[in-house]
Amino acid sequence: MGLAVPLLWALGLVFSKAVIEQFPPILLMSLRFFLAALIMMFFAKFPTNNVKKLLYISLIAAVLQYSLTFTGLKGLDAGTASIILQLEVPFLVILGAVMLNEKPGFQKWLGIGFAFFGVIVIVGETNFSGEWIPLLLVLLGAFSWAVGQIYIRKLKNIDGVTVTAWVAIFAAPQLFLTSLLFESNQLQSVRDADLLVWLVILYLGAIMTALGYFLWNTLIRKHDINVVAPFLLLLPVFTVIGGIIILGEIITFKKVLGGMIVIFGVSLVTLENRLRNFRKPTDGNS
Repeated sequence: MGLAVPLLWALGLVFSKAVIEQFPPILLMSLRFFLAALIMMFFAKFPTNNVKKLLYISLIAAVLQYSLTFTGLKGLDAGTASIILQLEVPFLVILGAVMLNEKPGFQKWLGIGFAFFGVIVIVGETNFSGEWIPLLLVLLGAFSWAVGQIYIRKLKNIDGVTVTAWVAIFAAPQLFLTSLLFESNQLQSVRDADLLVWLVILYLGAIMTALGYFLWNTLIRKHDINVVAPFLLLLPVFTVIGGIIILGEIITFKKVLGGMIVIFGVSLVTLENRLRNFRKPTDGNS
């Protein structure tokens, strides 16, 4: 399950990038969550005690996050966007310290520093008139995701299927409204959409969202974040490979260097507890 999540999400980024120039990104997300809601609603219980919380989570972790991230993706290559999204983990640790009174150790703070430095390396070669706004949008999307995960972590007596389903059910109409407010030519885009667009929407709704988030929400409900989060280090690796093979993207030296620094920093954050446990001496009965 841990390996499947970054692979499914990485392919979703790559496939979205393939069609996002010809289809409004927020509308694409609207149809994605509408399809996911249709699939998941038959398998989920009504969240009697969590309706308001899930509505709030859907606004932050779905509507705001995906509107920002995929609008930003339109101006970036998929590999760069996936590297910036790795800041979700440092943001999650920082918010955990602020909102959950968690106490990150020195290694986590060091990793956060490396992760942000890696992004600075990537930003160093961006075009002020071109890539800065998309970079900022993806960065804000990563922060929104982290906020959403904090609130999902606080949910009680609810399973991953229900979380995934009701976030999608609540998010779909909000995303349609957001697209109506901030995008244009939606009807024309739907009329002109070719088979590739509809196949991507099918993948985004059924595979990336319904299956991918079911796996992720199940994992974070049953295991500590620091156990599950390391698997997300594979997301930019899979995305960069997919971008090169499927989209023909060219990765520059600075982006590779910055990406490696980001991944190294995030690995320090996510692997701290495992390294600490590895260093503990064992007794003779172990």
